[in-house]
Amino acid sequence: MDETKINLPDCCISCTACITACPVTAATHKFRGPKMVGPVQSRLHFADDEMDSTLYLCSNCKNCDIACPSSVPISTMNMLARAKYYETHKHTQRDAILGHPEKMGWLLERMPLGAFFANVGASIGTSLGMVKAMGLADERPLPQFASETFGSMLKRKKQAVLDKKVVFFPGCVINYNEPQVGMDFVEVMNQNGYEVLTEDDFVCCGSPLVTTGYMAEAKRNATKNSHLIKQCIDKGYPILTICTSCSLMLVQEYHELFQDEIPDLEENAKHIFDASEFLMDIAQQDQLNTNFGEVNHKFIYHAPCHLRAQGIGLPSLELLRLVPGLQIDDIDAGCCGISGNYGYKAENYERSMKIGKNLVNAVKESCVDTVLTDCGTCRNQISHGAQVKVKHPMTILAESYKNKQ
Repeated sequence: MDETKINLPDCCISCTACITACPVTAATHKFRGPKMVGPVQSRLHFADDEMDSTLYLCSNCKNCDIACPSSVPISTMNMLARAKYYETHKHTQRDAILGHPEKMGWLLERMPLGAFFANVGASIGTSLGMVKAMGLADERPLPQFASETFGSMLKRKKQAVLDKKVVFFPGCVINYNEPQVGMDFVEVMNQNGYEVLTEDDFVCCGSPLVTTGYMAEAKRNATKNSHLIKQCIDKGYPILTICTSCSLMLVQEYHELFQDEIPDLEENAKHIFDASEFLMDIAQQDQLNTNFGEVNHKFIYHAPCHLRAQGIGLPSLELLRLVPGLQIDDIDAGCCGISGNYGYKAENYERSMKIGKNLVNAVKESCVDTVLTDCGTCRNQISHGAQVKVKHPMTILAESYKNKQ
């Protein structure tokens, strides 16, 4: 095993930067803080058989990792500890649902009117208290399933056969909940001379599995995806995502979690990009189609925590500022609080909203009617908390290209 991986807890210098940056610590005194449940616990191997109970409060938002001056992957240590706990403890039905969004989407796709009945059932279940009884927060709407998946929509689209190609990793939210956002991405890439391909055999990146303690399943998904990604890279195709949690998992967390167990992770990561990052790269080579139509609207932009954790700047914000007529400001108001499936748990709802209070208040004070952000669950949280429209930046870019036609 890599010696660096063994000694990572010892790289922690106990400076408390992670505690200062942790939005959960700021929201509740119950959480001992990322340092205590990450590096400290890894060093001391606490004697009692039960995992430190405050580990459940960790949202895996990555703000501790961002703040750490020693580059210790604290949140990953927390997730490994959570997985260790579930080696000897059963998952709840609620966690099985939250950890497997792809499984639910896959089943609904194969049922006649499956998405319709799932959405109606969620609404009825909320009103009857069934959602709460399952341990899910009923104060916020559950994500709606689309009537058609992104994969199906892409197959119907007649793209021109182009020399330049990219492979798109859509992820669960785009494939099953927001497929039109995926099609907006396809439009943007087509406008830039790229044909968009995808792999039917891609599976969930594993982020929801990791946060709910299904580490063995996450490893299986990582193994399968990494093999497919390697095949695409060997053909000369870059891999693009438009979900910041997917890109973080594929590029960074696979390596942190499975670096000694799955081949090619480090090399694969060099060829996987956030789509806006990729477009800004080609812009720097004067290859970006800047024939944008005007979008006369004022927006604010929220940078997801999982984007900031990748250290690639704010490429979507840079891209949007190239669009004529568009006004946009980085709201820079911290974590939204939902952190993937964290805020959908009943016991986390109030804490999730408390964490996101600064952001919600800033949105309301801005008086804009639309917020832009790259993360699907961030979009849900902001829409719920601030009662505004929330869109993916790719949707606005696609709109701008269409306005010029």
